[in-house]
Amino acid sequence: MTEIDPSVPSRARRGDEQAFLEIVAFYYPRCLRFARNMMGNDQDAEEAVQDAFVRVHDNFRRFREDARFDPWLFRILANRCRTLLGRAKRHREFIEYGEVPLAVASAASPVEVEEVFGADWAEEVRLALETLPAEQREAFLLRHVEELSYEDMAVITGAGLSALRMRVKRACDALRIRLTEVEQRNGS
Repeated sequence: MTEIDPSVPSRARRGDEQAFLEIVAFYYPRCLRFARNMMGNDQDAEEAVQDAFVRVHDNFRRFREDARFDPWLFRILANRCRTLLGRAKRHREFIEYGEVPLAVASAASPVEVEEVFGADWAEEVRLALETLPAEQREAFLLRHVEELSYEDMAVITGAGLSALRMRVKRACDALRIRLTEVEQRNGS
């Protein structure tokens, strides 16, 4: 996996707006992929990524030039995703237990989404990812999609290495079971 030239974040830290635009251009697709997988939809993912880049821009003075940029950026992005997921959960709980009928509030459950979209494998993987607890999904995506080291993941999440390894293992086990079930269901 290629990284951006280390001088670019350093220049951006010193106020070089062109360097910051280079960072956005380089990292935006990767950040959006991570956020889509964390958030489950494009609109929330876009919001998380845009918020993250605003925070990066506004807080560049906190970036240590001797540190690697990727973990710092992804820590900010992961925090934005967690915040938005928490907000969405609180909103969902309000709707589900408020005055809106439960059948309407839960119309986009993974099972119903699967029925609408069919058994397309990429969609099945997305659905399987959505069933994971947020911490496991985040760890799995950072490790196996973004290909970050456990050390970088620890910087991003604030979790210990053994906890991260366990989250990734549990996520892999759960995904393996779910996708094996899908494969057997579609094969029979």
